Amino acid sequence: ADESSGYESESAGRDRSAAAAGGTRGRQRRARTAFTSEQVCRLEKTFQRQKYLGGSERRKLAAALHLSEVQIKTWFQNRRMKLKRQI
Repeated sequence: ADESSGYESESAGRDRSAAAAGGTRGRQRRARTAFTSEQVCRLEKTFQRQKYLGGSERRKLAAALHLSEVQIKTWFQNRRMKLKRQI
């Protein structure tokens, strides 16, 4: 957008209309992770023992399950919220 004139450039207008039509603007979202039943089982067992993981524990679990640390962290956050809703 050209701030001095108050008008947007043509490309900015196209970007906004693409976003309004369901497209994403800027960085694209990561595809949803489909965990295998073995991964979920291991994650659930770990969650039963401890609700929060430290960095080293998260790294070890991520390596063992062939997932990223961010995926492990997010799974635990979501699982804690699920538990909170159930209670």
